[in-house]
Amino acid sequence: MEKQNMICGSSCTVRMATEADAGALLAIYEPYVRETAITFEYAVPTVEEFANRIRHTLKKYPYIVAVWGEKIVGYAYASPFKERAAYDWAVETSVYVKQGLHGGGIGSRLYAVLEEMLKKQHVINCNACIAYPHPESERFHEKCGYRKVAHFTKCGYKMGKWYDMIWMEKMLGEHPAEPEAVVPAGCILCEDGFPVVGEES
Repeated sequence: MEKQNMICGSSCTVRMATEADAGALLAIYEPYVRETAITFEYAVPTVEEFANRIRHTLKKYPYIVAVWGEKIVGYAYASPFKERAAYDWAVETSVYVKQGLHGGGIGSRLYAVLEEMLKKQHVINCNACIAYPHPESERFHEKCGYRKVAHFTKCGYKMGKWYDMIWMEKMLGEHPAEPEAVVPAGCILCEDGFPVVGEES
């Protein structure tokens, strides 16, 4: 099942990613690696490596793409916050939008769908790691309901400059005394299909 919204005045579909999307997603990601400190990665991964990342993520977490005019224009996914079992209910969230299309609602819609899936998995804490300063990303996450909870000093070096790092956090629900076990994203899809979230006004 696919989810459609109106973004930038035309129909945008949000769906699960597949390994076949690796080339298109890498084309979106590559400028962030080469030209920015939004990612601290130095080398652009190969298409094969990117496909491996998608496959690995989908074993447990959602990996979704936004398709606009038959082209992928953004993607978002969740990954482990930490590997220890006690951290199961916390994830790190990431979103990338094709350069030139920021501000059109694509990132917000991706996060909305991602969060709906994470809730069904019983995930509670969403954490975003952001290179600092990056006021646009901070404002975006604040708009999505995140708040700044940590600031680390000069812990990343890229393109001849030291960068701080901040963490922003959002809770998807209350923390029960006995949380339900987190279930793989694939099980949610098998039971419920692709999640439906409210239309933008």
